[in-house]
Amino acid sequence: MNLPDVRTRSLRRGSNLPHVADFNASVVLGAVRRAPEGIARTEISEQTGLTVQTVSNITRRLLSEGLLIEGGRVTGSPGKPRTLLRINAPGRFAIGMHVDPAVLTYVLLNLDGTIIAKSRVRNPSDISHEELVEVSSSEVESLISSSGIERRRITGLGIASPGPIDTRLGIVVDPPHLKGWKRVHLRQDLQEATGLPVILDKDVTAAAVAERWAGAAAESADFLFLYLGTGLGMGMVINDIVVRGSSGNAGDIGHIITGQGTTVCTCGQRGCHGQAECVGVICSPVTLVSQAIERGIMAPSPSLPAGEALTRFPELCDLASRGSAEAKAILDHAALRLGESLSQVCNLMDPELVVVGGPAWTPAADHYLPRLRQSVQSQSVAGDIHQLRLVGTSIGDDVAAVGAGCLVLDSIYSARPDSLMVS
Repeated sequence: MNLPDVRTRSLRRGSNLPHVADFNASVVLGAVRRAPEGIARTEISEQTGLTVQTVSNITRRLLSEGLLIEGGRVTGSPGKPRTLLRINAPGRFAIGMHVDPAVLTYVLLNLDGTIIAKSRVRNPSDISHEELVEVSSSEVESLISSSGIERRRITGLGIASPGPIDTRLGIVVDPPHLKGWKRVHLRQDLQEATGLPVILDKDVTAAAVAERWAGAAAESADFLFLYLGTGLGMGMVINDIVVRGSSGNAGDIGHIITGQGTTVCTCGQRGCHGQAECVGVICSPVTLVSQAIERGIMAPSPSLPAGEALTRFPELCDLASRGSAEAKAILDHAALRLGESLSQVCNLMDPELVVVGGPAWTPAADHYLPRLRQSVQSQSVAGDIHQLRLVGTSIGDDVAAVGAGCLVLDSIYSARPDSLMVS
């Protein structure tokens, strides 16, 4: 049985009392989850607008299901001391898997998104999807058995995959850096191999869900996640709703045209009369490492597949940090074009926060962060109305894998508007 379809459905469908009850339970669970120090029932009522009696009924149910625990009391106001509620982090678990052209990452998360265990496996550029399913089912079983966690408390497996994908059918369509992967039924194959409910989403969307569930955007309802890896993409959350688009492929910003140049993108665009490039080409590790090799500041490679370029990218960043003017110039140009493109998206979506992460972010963070901040803040059309903040991920390099696990938790336990609709 599949987990619920994560795509936003039409808001013309109706609801019924069981759906409303489940939604309210998710609202209460969310209020407790966002209060790690604990929260009293009366405070939940004030924050959510639900009556104290409704909150009491819901928390009784969540306590019995092992999702909440009671702990500690607070005084200071008239009446008896209030009992605090907290998330029971070991009450439920989820597994996240990130399919990257360079490496496969697997994480086991508890209910608050903390990594309990993880593993990484090098991903050959020519791996078949059958081999990946075999490797992944083995890694998943190893995580479960070594953790000692009862299988019944594991809610499912989330997959963060390069796009394009078909979320309705659970298919990876034709990712540019995975050879031979055309319309691969990855969700169904892994569901059969692991026996777990499986959910599939784009890696950039998963990363945004991770930051929303357990990261830097936990308190933000309108934010963007800029993902820098083998490719370039963006996860989007607007009015506390994850934006996925009609097919689940929103956020493919790598094809925004910027700057001057003639390099051809995988989409076939050069820009107007060959005077511009796709930002995904300009800022990709393959392009940047190739430029460094051509200029003689990095040793040549016999070939430079995407995975190897990502592995060598920290070398380029280290050269820039140690004073190489040419390495710095390469990164400066990439940061400038990336900032221009990011500013366009920010002006289109009007977020309050931008979070940046991914495997290519960590080595370049000190170099990129001030330049990206300057770009988005100086070019913000809403700058006189609200400040636009830009921060690095608080989760780290595993943000997409963590996000894959959070996809599972989010689909079950978050108060999503589509959960109100009659199926």
